[in-house]
Amino acid sequence: MSHGITRKWITTNLLLLVLLLAGAEILFVSSQTQSYYNAVRQAIHNRYSSIAGQLQVTGNSETEATDTSQARALFLRSMVEQFDAKDRFELMLLRSGGQVLASSSGRIAGISVPEDYRLALESDNGRGESVYYSTAGEKVMAVTYLVPYAAGDIQAIRLVTSLTLVDAQLTRLFQVSVGVCAAILLFSVISGLFFVRGIVVPLGEVEASTRRIARGELDARIEQEYEGEIGRLCESINHMAEELGRSEQMKNEFISSVSHELRTPLTSIKGWMETLSRLPPDDPHYQKGMEIITSETQRLYDMVEELLDFSRMQNGVKLQCERLDLVAEVSDAALMIEARIAGQGLHLSYEEPELPLPVWADRNRLRQVFVNVLDNAVKYSPPDGTIFIDLLQDGESAFVEIRDQGRGITPEDLENVKQKFFKGKNSVRGSGIGLAVVDEIVRALDGEVNIASTVGVGTTVTIRLPMLGAAGPVPQSRPPG
Repeated sequence: MSHGITRKWITTNLLLLVLLLAGAEILFVSSQTQSYYNAVRQAIHNRYSSIAGQLQVTGNSETEATDTSQARALFLRSMVEQFDAKDRFELMLLRSGGQVLASSSGRIAGISVPEDYRLALESDNGRGESVYYSTAGEKVMAVTYLVPYAAGDIQAIRLVTSLTLVDAQLTRLFQVSVGVCAAILLFSVISGLFFVRGIVVPLGEVEASTRRIARGELDARIEQEYEGEIGRLCESINHMAEELGRSEQMKNEFISSVSHELRTPLTSIKGWMETLSRLPPDDPHYQKGMEIITSETQRLYDMVEELLDFSRMQNGVKLQCERLDLVAEVSDAALMIEARIAGQGLHLSYEEPELPLPVWADRNRLRQVFVNVLDNAVKYSPPDGTIFIDLLQDGESAFVEIRDQGRGITPEDLENVKQKFFKGKNSVRGSGIGLAVVDEIVRALDGEVNIASTVGVGTTVTIRLPMLGAAGPVPQSRPPG
């Protein structure tokens, strides 16, 4: 993982940074070179402008010379001889054809027709420029101006200056800019690697911890020493491990509980079968034994059906919904459980509302919900206790409240009673998945189950369902959540 993230960072961020710095360096050096060379051109042009201005004055002044052209030629020759900027420029006078007539450096021979002279002849403004290396290996810039006035045999003025100092300054700027780019790149690499390491190291710990959790080490935890998104990820994984550990514990307790619940009726059935095998059919204990076997068999059947229902719900609650009267369904459920309530020495308090409460639901699943909740109320009610059923509505939702006077649920167990496999401290026999099944069905019907309880006082289970016309029909099935 670490190599993958580092490689990706190098191939994206770092490569992009290198390209950006290289582009910035090229633009900087190019702009500085252009700027310095433009400054040299401007200096040459200023010098020429000064010469041209003096040449114009010379041509317009009153002199004894009969030929104004010759006067200008003499002026230019004298300027070359007395040129005061020999340390920076070389001033040349060119005749037609580009041959050098005079130079402020004294060099005349061996100079071929310059390229800038030919460019000046071809240009519209009479100016030509060239940058080249002299015979001595020195880089120079030369600009030739065609003389705008007749000046004897002089056709052009040429100014030449060395670019050695300019190039040296550009080299220093290039070195400084490269150093700055290198420093930026180094800082970026160090800070980037530090940032990548800040991601890779915790992700490595996360990966190692998740592998341990996947192997079944549900006590594995990540040290909470990170902040931001990484810290929240570690916290989420630790929470996931805690939940998995709790689910694993609940599952083990569930298996143990179900095994015990199944073994009890099986033991009773086996014992009575052995007893009955030794009794004649007319023995008084024979009929009693058959009744016990029938009762325990039904108990086993109900338990297995409950387990099968829960197993099927893991793949989604399948519903066959239709328009139902909630009042009628609750009344039917109360009628079904009434005989058992009376047989347990309990009382039922239920007053059927006069007006119907239309809902969109599955009849069989809804009855399963009410029977499961009422069965719990019967199991946890004390002798001579009362089970209360109330129906309420607020215009949008219908509420079924089932309340007992039993032992109640402790606060620490109350938040977990709807979880699968959970059995609280005050629980009695059962698989521990009855309320989980109830919650799955009601949520599939777009409702919710709320449980309130006080230890020693009793428990109230409130089932809310949307009334038909308020929330509309619900989906035919919904995945478990």
